[in-house]
Amino acid sequence: MPFTFSYQDFGETRRRIYPVEKFLDEEATLVVFVISIFFVIYPVSISIRLPYIGKKRIPINLTTAPILAIAILWAAQCLGPSEIRDGIVGTDGVKPYNILILFFSLAYMAITLDITGVLQAAAFWVSNKGGSHGYKLFFYFYLMLTALSVLLGNDPVILSGTAFLVYYTKVTELNPMSWLMSEFVAANTASMVLFVGNPTNVVICEGFSVNNAAFTAYTILPFLACSVAGLIALGFQFRKSKYIPRRLANTEELDVRSVLLDPIGAWVGSFLLGFCLIVIIIVSFFHVDVWKISLPFAVTKFFYDIAWDHYRWAKNIPMLGQRLKRKSSADIPFSPTDIPLETRSGGASMDKKRNEGDTPQDVSAIPPAGKVAFDESALPTAATNTRVNTRHCENFSQINPLSNAFSVHCYLRQTRIAFPHLLYCPARLPFALVPFAFSQFILIEGLAHQGWIEIFANWLVRASHKQMHPVIWLIGVLGVVLCNISGTNIGATILLTKIVRAAVLPPRSNRAAAISLAVASNIGAVSFTFSASLAGLLWKQILQQKGIFIKQRTFAYWNTLPLIVMTVAGLAIVSAEMAVLYPNRP
Repeated sequence: MPFTFSYQDFGETRRRIYPVEKFLDEEATLVVFVISIFFVIYPVSISIRLPYIGKKRIPINLTTAPILAIAILWAAQCLGPSEIRDGIVGTDGVKPYNILILFFSLAYMAITLDITGVLQAAAFWVSNKGGSHGYKLFFYFYLMLTALSVLLGNDPVILSGTAFLVYYTKVTELNPMSWLMSEFVAANTASMVLFVGNPTNVVICEGFSVNNAAFTAYTILPFLACSVAGLIALGFQFRKSKYIPRRLANTEELDVRSVLLDPIGAWVGSFLLGFCLIVIIIVSFFHVDVWKISLPFAVTKFFYDIAWDHYRWAKNIPMLGQRLKRKSSADIPFSPTDIPLETRSGGASMDKKRNEGDTPQDVSAIPPAGKVAFDESALPTAATNTRVNTRHCENFSQINPLSNAFSVHCYLRQTRIAFPHLLYCPARLPFALVPFAFSQFILIEGLAHQGWIEIFANWLVRASHKQMHPVIWLIGVLGVVLCNISGTNIGATILLTKIVRAAVLPPRSNRAAAISLAVASNIGAVSFTFSASLAGLLWKQILQQKGIFIKQRTFAYWNTLPLIVMTVAGLAIVSAEMAVLYPNRP
């Protein structure tokens, strides 16, 4: 038989003969993993001169750092094709593609629901109920954001609520810090209730084989404890009147219907999203992959959006917001999703004019109080509505987008009016999550391949002796800490799930670790670094677009007390809950 030799054979022989090389591979894998996390937390950009292109700045951030780490480890043979495949397909019951398809399906439906203005209408309604009483209004907003986050998850609420609160606090002359921080706490705490509220919840349900309905049954009490504790902590640290005044100086009745842009779309979107969640919970008892349920609902909603947009355009039926036009074309849109004025309403809310020279993204441009005046004589009619803001563009059906650059521009502008959902909703989906999530799974598979997961699992066993209550507090506290230092709460959840499974804990300790990790991965977003969650990065980006720049230490300062209080309260309830459910069982 002829002798054959391959580079893979050489690599395996080298590993057997030279154990020092194996040790170096293990160390290199861990070091590269840690370095990639560092650049996720503190992104940088490097200037590189490329041939025929010139000098370009290459970002090393949440999207690129894990991919570069994988490329380096693959080149060094610290991980191979099998680890990359496992990181995409999944192992031990955790399927990354299942998690991402589910997340994007529900995120699309939640975003399209927000486009209708229903979240903004809810905020107006709450504002009217709170009136001029500062503490009552603060409490009502906290309840509203909590309820919306339970149903929709934290990301859609962060998207809509942040921009709204920036505008609202400006026009009512309130200090935005207390309201923005309370929104962040409420949204990230409430996302632990439903398993679809956060991608980390799906990782836990699949990794620990927790039924979707049982997940809510386990987390509802810790959520209530964390939510109440967080509200008390927020009220205490923002007790001064400069943060939450007893009486608001500028208040008035807001027109809720003026910001409900698409009532029919709101009803259809609410029905589809609610029915989808119900079906997912039911089929979870039959061990059906949840993406097989969520994806058809999202596709149905997508085709409905296209059909409804086309019908409205063909019949010259504008969205409610298209019937209003500000006196000044420079006025910024009120909508939390920043959709231009031809598709979203400014809302009948506030009354003073902007200063000259204000830019659309500058919060100083927002009127300080009163109502926004609308020019009724300038309202576009149904017949001319499709030509709003298109100036010299031809009719939509006569535009050839391939003819010239001007025709492409006109075609895109007309498409924006005819199909607003098609243009705006996909753009708001967090596509950066895709390479990041897969990269995290692959890197952690690399750690498992090099034996680090077994080492960490052995440390957990030695520290907890596999006892239920020590496991709860160790996993809970480690989860909160690792959200800050392991590349968002997704990376922390994947890593700790692998470690707990490798530790082979008794059934009750294993289940207690799962619920403790669910609490930690959600409240861990209320943490010291923006990168502790994708919601934190999104929150920071929206505020910067609105002209509000919050420093890292300021973010950590205001989150410290709520995080400590919620961690203690949430894990204490988990301990009590597990003690009742598993009193003397192994």
